[in-house]
Amino acid sequence: MGLDILAIGAHPDDVELSCSGTLATSVKLGYKVGILDLTEGELGTRGNRAIRLSEAKSAAKILGCVRENLHLPDGGIEISKKDILKLVTVIRKYRPQILLIPHSSERHPDHVRAHHLCREAWYYSGLQKIETKLGGKMQEPWRPKKYFHFMQWHIFTPTFIVDISDSYPTRVQAILAYKSQFYDPASREPRTVLSEKSFLDMLETRAKYYGQLIGVQYGEPFYSVEPVGVSDIFHLKFFGG
Repeated sequence: MGLDILAIGAHPDDVELSCSGTLATSVKLGYKVGILDLTEGELGTRGNRAIRLSEAKSAAKILGCVRENLHLPDGGIEISKKDILKLVTVIRKYRPQILLIPHSSERHPDHVRAHHLCREAWYYSGLQKIETKLGGKMQEPWRPKKYFHFMQWHIFTPTFIVDISDSYPTRVQAILAYKSQFYDPASREPRTVLSEKSFLDMLETRAKYYGQLIGVQYGEPFYSVEPVGVSDIFHLKFFGG
C-alpha cells in the first residue's frame, strides 16, 4: 500500500498533539495518510499499554489514517542497526512521499532519539545494498522525497505553517480519544503536566498563534532542513493577505 504521508511519533498521541490537523486536512484532500508509533507508551504515568493502543486505534479512525506500532521499548529507543532496519522495513512497505518526524531538539529523550532514528532510516531506506524482507520477500529500496519536523514541546522558527482551520475540530477529537492521558476531572489517575486543563488550553493557543501568523484561524508549524519551493507565489498565505 502506497502512502502520500507517513507521520512517525515516539509514543501514541505524539502525532495527534503535533500534526493531526495536517493529517486530517490531507485526508480531506484525498491523500493517503498513515501513522507509525515507535513505542507503546508503556512508561507513561497514566493508562497502560493496552489502553494506549486502544486509544491510538480510535484516534486513527477519527483521522482516517492507517496505523502501525513498531513495538520498540518506551524509554529505550536506540539508533541501532536493528531498529533502523525495522523502521526501513515500514518505510519500504508504505513507500510514502513525505515523512513527518519529531524535531531534533526536544524535551523528551525519546523524541530526540526518534528524530535521529527517523533521519537515518529515511536515508538508508533508499540504498539498494541495505536489504530488508517483508512477508518473506525482498523489499525494493524507497526513500521519501522529503521529511519535515513537527513541533512538540520546544518551539522552533517554522519553515512553513499548514492551515488546519477546517480540520481543527477533527484534530481536537483525535487528541481527546486519549482519555487516559488528558484532562478528565473524574479521573483518579495521577496528575501530570499533560492531564491539566491548561495543557489543552496551551495547544489551542499555539494553534491559534501559528494560524494568525498566516492569516487563518488555526495552523500547525513545520521545519525543513532544505528550502521549500512553490510554483505559484499567490498560493502563499500570510498575515493580512
